[in-house]
Amino acid sequence: MDVAFAAKFLGALFAIMNPFINLPFFLAMTSDRTVAEQRMLALQVVTYTAVMCVAISLAGNLILGFFGISVNAFRVAGGLVLLMIAFSMLNGHPITAHERGDHEKKADPEPGGEEDGIAFYPLTFPLIVGPGTIATLIIYMAQARGTGDYTAFAVVLATLIVILLLVLYFAASIGKLLSARMRVIMTRLMGMILAAIAVGMVVDGLKILFPGLA
Repeated sequence: MDVAFAAKFLGALFAIMNPFINLPFFLAMTSDRTVAEQRMLALQVVTYTAVMCVAISLAGNLILGFFGISVNAFRVAGGLVLLMIAFSMLNGHPITAHERGDHEKKADPEPGGEEDGIAFYPLTFPLIVGPGTIATLIIYMAQARGTGDYTAFAVVLATLIVILLLVLYFAASIGKLLSARMRVIMTRLMGMILAAIAVGMVVDGLKILFPGLA
């Protein structure tokens, strides 16, 4: 397994998919539910997340090819999306790429409605698997070379999904331990890490698209 590749992928994916940052949103949207109902919803969210991540990872390059988009062009675009998200995290602003408009929020089911009505939308998409997550998965899968990289990719993705499952499943207990200050510090730190990774993506993509810059 390529440790260097795994470390970079883990840093990027954890920063953008950070379960602890998404925890307050999950708690807020399930505040009217019992612990048992929260845990059932958590299992549904993680299942949807796993399926989406695997599908995007396997089909991402095919989708780019279908639309005639080069990997490096998508790397630059994805890096810019991640950079915008990172700036939002650093400044304490809502992550607009993962937020919904007011007209979309009106479509949310009423409390007590369809059990998994919010499991896919908006908890899985776009909150957890949003544009930043999609861009990160496609870019790093395109960068993978050989068995070592693919193994690292699979291990990192599986690890993040397991962490997400544990955090959401025990959301009620963990939410009591994380103070508002701790969540702010974590958000700022992940924002800085994500910004550095995003800049690297943009620079690497531009070097190939414009060889004269190298």
